[in-house]
Order: sequence, then structure tokens, then C-alpha cells
Amino acid sequence: MPQRSGCPINLSLEILGDKWTLVVLRDIALGERRYFRELLTRNPEGIPPNMLSDRLKLLIRHGLLTRRQAPDHKQKVIYSLTAQGIELLPVLAQLAIWGRKYLPVSAEDDALAKMLEDGGPVFWDKLMARLRRQHLEGAAVSAAER
Repeated sequence: MPQRSGCPINLSLEILGDKWTLVVLRDIALGERRYFRELLTRNPEGIPPNMLSDRLKLLIRHGLLTRRQAPDHKQKVIYSLTAQGIELLPVLAQLAIWGRKYLPVSAEDDALAKMLEDGGPVFWDKLMARLRRQHLEGAAVSAAER
């Protein structure tokens, strides 16, 4: 599909700017959900299965996620963030902080947003390092085991 402009905000929104894409990334990065069924059933917003499937394909196509066979089950796949996907964590954190400040968030979600706000960039860096270990190094180990 041809680009409408070369603006980095517009180009980012063409990938991330719908109702569900950042929610799927949130669930994988902050909710520690890596399997389709987990992403579907533990999504509090009730994402429809076809929408989840479409968003996962979009994120893979744009290099934010990878998909591989689960090491413990031949019929399951596990989704992992790529380095590019992990670098979106500060964007998710800033959205959570803004939402906490201006919107009526739930107590549970307020606690996560407060932790992201209070911890700031130092906390985000630690969280991104943990995601790199879980998603990047874990994928390399599992691929080597096959």
C-alpha cells in the first residue's frame, strides 16, 4: 500500500492507530499474555477473535511481533515482541500516565499506570530489559532447541 505521507507520526499511526493494536501490544508486554487463547480470553475489552487474528498478523508483518511454535505444544504458537516492539514500551507508559491523569481508569489499571509513572524511564528500561530476556533471548533458546 502506498504511503500517504512521510510524516513519522502518520506512518506510526497507520500501523498503531486503530482501536486494538496498542491493546494487543499492551497485553503481550504488560499482561504477559503470549498465546492466542490468552490474548482472547484475558482481554478485558473483549477483542473479537477475527480482530485479534488480524492485529497479530499486522504486528508480525510490520516487525513488532514474531510467531513460532510453542515448545511445549505442537498445535500452539507463542507470540514474542521483537526489539522494535519492545521499544514501544515508553509509548505505552506515556499513554497509561496520560490516561491516569485525565480519564476515569479502574483501580487495578490505575495501580499499573502509577507504577509506570512513579518508576519513570529508569523503571521502563528495567522492564524493557526483562522483555528482551523473555521475548528475544527466550526465542533464540527455543529455536536452538528445535
